[in-house]
Amino acid sequence: MTTASLDILGIGNAIVDVLARAEDSFLATHGMAKGGMALIGADQAEAIYQVMGPGLESSGGSAGNTCAVAAALGARVGYLGKVADDGLGQVFAHDIRAAGVAFATAPLPAATAPTARCLILVSPDGQRTMNTFLGACVHFSEADLDHAAIAGAKVTYMEGYLFDPPAAVSAFHAAARIAHGAGRQVSISLSDAFCVHRHRDAFRSFVREEVDILFANESELLALYETDDWSKAEAAVRAEVKLACLTRSEQGSVIVSGAETHKVAAVPTQVVDTTGAGDAYAAGFLAAYTKGLGLAEAGRWGSVAAAEVISHFGARPQADLKALVAR
Repeated sequence: MTTASLDILGIGNAIVDVLARAEDSFLATHGMAKGGMALIGADQAEAIYQVMGPGLESSGGSAGNTCAVAAALGARVGYLGKVADDGLGQVFAHDIRAAGVAFATAPLPAATAPTARCLILVSPDGQRTMNTFLGACVHFSEADLDHAAIAGAKVTYMEGYLFDPPAAVSAFHAAARIAHGAGRQVSISLSDAFCVHRHRDAFRSFVREEVDILFANESELLALYETDDWSKAEAAVRAEVKLACLTRSEQGSVIVSGAETHKVAAVPTQVVDTTGAGDAYAAGFLAAYTKGLGLAEAGRWGSVAAAEVISHFGARPQADLKALVAR
C-alpha cells in the first residue's frame, strides 16, 4: 500500500455480504429482529445460508462498503481487515481491489477460522436484517495495522462493528495514536444501535478522546447518549466531537461542528434496499471533505451517494457517482 498518498484508510470487519430477498414471515420464523444486526455462530450461519433464497455475494462489511463507494467518487482509498485464506477470502480480496481500493492485510490460515460473512435479508419494504458470522474478523489485531498507511492517510475511518472483537478495540486505539501522531484525522461510524448498546462505555470514551469526525444515524446517536430527545443528543455530540455527521433517513442529515450547523436534504429516490446507506453517506462526505470541499457540499455528496445505493439491490454503486455529484 503506497504511503502518504491516501485520502481515506478504512479499518473494519472484512465480510462477504450475501444478500437475498425475504418476506417478513421468514424473519419471524427464524426469530430475527427486523432491521437489526445479530451476531451468529458458524452452525447458525450455515443453516440460514442454506434456507436463504438466491442472492448476491460481494465484498462487504461497513467500512469496506464505505471504501468502495469513496473510491468510485475518485478518492484514493486503502483498507485494512482480516479474511481467511479460503474461497470467500479470495472473493473479498478480488472484489475490493477491483473497486479501486488498496488491500494488503495478510490472510489468516483457513484452518484457524473461515472468512466472515453477513447474511442480509431484504424485506419487501427495503429494510435490511443482518445476521453476521465474524469468523476470521475476530483475529484482526494491532499486528495487522499498517503504520505507514495510517500515518499517510488524511482520514483513518473505522467502523463501530469492530468493537465486538476485543483485540480490535486495542487496534482502534493504536491506530488513533498513529494517525494523531502524524497530524491526521480519525473518524468512526457508530454502525448500529445494537452495537452501541453492547459497548456504550467503550464508545463514549473513544468518541470523546480520539474521534475527530463522527458518523451516526438517529437511533445510534440516541443510544450513545441514552436519551430519546434528539436536541439533547445533538447538543451532547456537539460538545464532545469536532465534527459530527448525523443522518436521519428521509429527513436528510445534520452536520454539526462547533457553533456551525448545516442541514442537508435527502436526495429523493425509490427505496429498494437500505443496505449500506450509512456507509455510502460516510463515503460521499469523506470523499468531498478530503478534497477540501465545504461541510454542506460534503453532506450533499453523502446524500447523493446514499440515495444511489438504496435505489437498487446491494451496497455498491451501480451508477456513475462522479457524474451524479457533479450535477
